[in-house]
Amino acid sequence: MNPASEDADDVECLRASARGEREAFARLYRRHQPRLVQFLWRSVGRVELAEEIANDALWLVWNRAGAFRGESKVRTWITGIAYRCMLRAWRDGRPAAEMTAAELGDFSFDTLPSPASDHAAETSDWLGRGLAALPPEQRLTLELAYLMGESCEDIAAIMGCPVGTVKARMFHARVRLRNTLPALAGERAGGHGQESRHG
Repeated sequence: MNPASEDADDVECLRASARGEREAFARLYRRHQPRLVQFLWRSVGRVELAEEIANDALWLVWNRAGAFRGESKVRTWITGIAYRCMLRAWRDGRPAAEMTAAELGDFSFDTLPSPASDHAAETSDWLGRGLAALPPEQRLTLELAYLMGESCEDIAAIMGCPVGTVKARMFHARVRLRNTLPALAGERAGGHGQESRHG
């Protein structure tokens, strides 16, 4: 199904959900729950917590289906609800600053085909550490753009901020990664050098 057809089907399912049609909501659930869990897992670090937040968000979608005004794609509206549920979970539990690089790095590359090699694992760890060093808003903006495929306009709707803020966060995140990743690569190379001298 192409994106336009999928969005039209989402609108139809959401309207039917607002009328209490459970099968229509089940269709929405099956389409969006796995995607939400992938996005949330990267930010909260535990798949069971990601699933809990995604289900909380989709419960709200079921209860508030009639509130959708069509100002964005249904996918964007649902992701925005999940984003706010995640912020609430952060306030009630572990803050983003407590997430470890390993937790952040493990997820993103599990979703991509990668060669079974030590080099691939090292690259995953390296990029995960770089992303973990970003402020939460910058990291989430990059994830929404590059992992979830959202446009700047959709990210602005999801995060409740102006498009200019999204673009600024992306710019600063890229600059920070450009400055951080070479240093992390140097640490990694230094670690290997020490191992080879002792080995």
